[in-house]
Formats: sequence, C-alpha cells, structure tokens
Amino acid sequence: MPARTMDCGDSVLIACGVDVEVFTGQETQEMFEALFQSYDERVSFQQFKSFRRVRLNFSSPKAAASARIELHETPFRGKKLKLYFAQVQNPVSDGDNLHLAPPQPSKHYLISPPGSPPIGWQQIDETTPVINYDLLYAVAKMGPGEKFELHAGTESTPSVVVHVCDSDTDEEEEPKNCPRPKIIQTRRPDLPVSH
Repeated sequence: MPARTMDCGDSVLIACGVDVEVFTGQETQEMFEALFQSYDERVSFQQFKSFRRVRLNFSSPKAAASARIELHETPFRGKKLKLYFAQVQNPVSDGDNLHLAPPQPSKHYLISPPGSPPIGWQQIDETTPVINYDLLYAVAKMGPGEKFELHAGTESTPSVVVHVCDSDTDEEEEPKNCPRPKIIQTRRPDLPVSH
C-alpha cells in the first residue's frame, strides 16, 4: 500500500449527530471541547448547529488520529460520538478533470433560439416539407387490396411496400343514417346585479 501524505484533511475531524446541548449550553459545550483539548491544546471548533455537527481542527494529524481512535463511538451525554476525518475536495489539478465536460455547443442550437444565444447566433429558417408527388400519384391510382413497392429489398435491407386497405361501405354509411347528437351551448352565467 503506498504511503499517504498528510494534508489538512488528516488533521480535521467531523463530529456528527452531536447533542443539541453542545450548541446551546455553555457548560455542555465546555465539556465537549475538554474531551478533545486533552489530545491537542490548540484544537479549534466550528459548530454547525442546523446539521448537528462540529468541525474539529487539530494542529497535527497525529493528534487528530489519536482523538479519532480513542473517542469514536464513546458515549457523551447519552449518545455515541461519531467522528470522521474530513474529506477535502481539491480543485482540479494537473489537468485531471473530475467533472464531465459540457456537450459541444453545436448540439445545443436547433431551430428555436436558445435561452442565452451566444454572440453571432442567427435564427435558421425552416425548410419547406418535401412532398413526394410520385408516391401520392401511385397511391391515388391504386385500388383497394393492391400494393405498391416503394423500395426493392436487397440481401441486407428489407423492401418497403404500401398496402391500400379495403374499405367497407357498410361502416361508412352507418354513421350517416344515425342522427348526429346536437351540441348544447353552455349557458352564459347571469350578470351580477348592480345596485
């Protein structure tokens, strides 16, 4: 196992789930601090009341390690102390990027304008839709039950075939014989009475 270098993360402990009295009562706070001052007289404390945590900054990694080994899970005012070494997040160094890079800008801009368009961005006009008149003509002259091959298949691709469905005249005539339901207009509410 490679030797680990000692940095400021090795001399910082986080006490989790600390009793609320440590943050509110002076006597309890002094008792809590005295536990750690026996390992390092220069230890400093940062309280995070809403998280019920205390950051303990020791002057040396050895003092922090001793306090962690001896005081972790020891009872304090009816609760076990939970002590952990702080994990220090260093900014990106030596070209190592710990985060994903944003996607290329060319993928962002479609036809509609982006929320914050970059300098020089211009609106792109939509092209007119492509209408295949040959296909429309072929489908129009087909009768029910016939088929039209759009694309001949090969060994590696399937063929594309259009089938015209048979229409039943009975189904089309039935709705014409039935009376259409009358749409009743919604009544307008009465106007308020003015005095």
